[in-house]
Amino acid sequence: MIRPDLSLPIPETITSAHFIGVGGSGMSGLARMFLDRGIRVSGSDRADSAALRDLAARGATVHVGHDAAHLGDADTVVHTGAIWPENPEFVTAKQRGLHVIHRSQALHWLIGGRRLVSVAGAHGKTTSTGMIVTALRALELDPTFVNGGVIADLGASSGTGSDDLVVIEADESDGTFELYDTSVALITNVDPDHLDHYGSRDAFDAAFARFADAASEAVVISADDPGARAVRERITHANVVTFGEDESADVRLSGIRTEGPVAFTLTAGEESVEVRLRVPGAHNAVNAAGAVAVLRVLGHALADAARAVEGFGGTVRRFELHGVEHGVSVYDDYAHHPTEVAAALSAARTVVGEGRLIAIQQPHTYSRTQEMFREFAEVLESHADHTVMLDVYGAREDPVPGVTGELVSGAFADPSHVHYVPDWQAAADYTAEIARPGDYVITLGCGNVYQIIPQVLQALSRAEAPAV
Repeated sequence: MIRPDLSLPIPETITSAHFIGVGGSGMSGLARMFLDRGIRVSGSDRADSAALRDLAARGATVHVGHDAAHLGDADTVVHTGAIWPENPEFVTAKQRGLHVIHRSQALHWLIGGRRLVSVAGAHGKTTSTGMIVTALRALELDPTFVNGGVIADLGASSGTGSDDLVVIEADESDGTFELYDTSVALITNVDPDHLDHYGSRDAFDAAFARFADAASEAVVISADDPGARAVRERITHANVVTFGEDESADVRLSGIRTEGPVAFTLTAGEESVEVRLRVPGAHNAVNAAGAVAVLRVLGHALADAARAVEGFGGTVRRFELHGVEHGVSVYDDYAHHPTEVAAALSAARTVVGEGRLIAIQQPHTYSRTQEMFREFAEVLESHADHTVMLDVYGAREDPVPGVTGELVSGAFADPSHVHYVPDWQAAADYTAEIARPGDYVITLGCGNVYQIIPQVLQALSRAEAPAV
């Protein structure tokens, strides 16, 4: 992993930019925005993808694999923290004395002093950002946006708007959310994660407090989440707006109904409005309350903001349906933290009816799995009817002896509720064997677990007589 060095200068002018790891949703979104600015763009990634093909169609020069020759005549190189320090493009760029900047610095350069809404938090960032962007467009505004996932209705994770307003998902994992000149800060929650970067919970909370206090206009923060409440006590900002179910919340959520798309009541002062979303899950009601609170800070009435948020149709890799075979529905979700897994499965439970939930879990990173394997096991066992456990997706980390999917499956209280299958085809076949009409199969993780879905659908299609 390469830790971002935010002290490095950001060039005033960029004419040709090369992106290392350009296939990711965030990096490809940045690359598209550079193209929108008329900047020459090249990039590389370790595998081909739809994102690379889309960039090529837009005029970028893209490469599969990493090689120093791919740098071409770039004057600036943009990278993520997920690449290895030995990456040949990264090493050569440093040797040539090119401007080498982290993706957050590239985004900072793109924002360029405009009015900025930054969405941060351990969970719900991508959905909340998508809700705000979708709502602003419904309110006939045209914001620039950069999200961590594709907004389903827009088919994009980023877009260059004409208004002086920018909405971004601000990443707290490496501290870069403190780089931006934020006008309105939204903190969805503060669940301890990324302690490999911060070192302690106190340092993690302190970073959120600094992020909040640096906002020039307002801070919007959860009134319910224990971590957010702890951070709220550290915040000295003069304009703090809270949201949630707590009686003290400035935008209060009540009467949540989770049968099908979630419905609820929002109250601000003496005004109340009924809301019905297009997406399921109580957690999305909370996300919507935060988004509405931000819209009110931006000057929109409660009723107008609520109506606009209702139009949000979800983001890719958030409870996304991929297919149905023999009455078994196969979904994918990005959830990779115990809290997110619980939220995703709880949302699925509200719409699965009499069917069962079969989770296909891919633990993400060795450090998180080693730290939280008991929590993952507890959440999966209590929220899913059965779990198919894959091996760990290491991402940027080297393997840790003994830290595998079996570490999680071994922590289940009832071993009959889980099956550890490191081989993907065997996992797909086993899933098809146990699934029956009406069940939901849900892949969970932010690695490449979604790539098993075609194998699962094919295995289901081959099953002539699913169990009943």
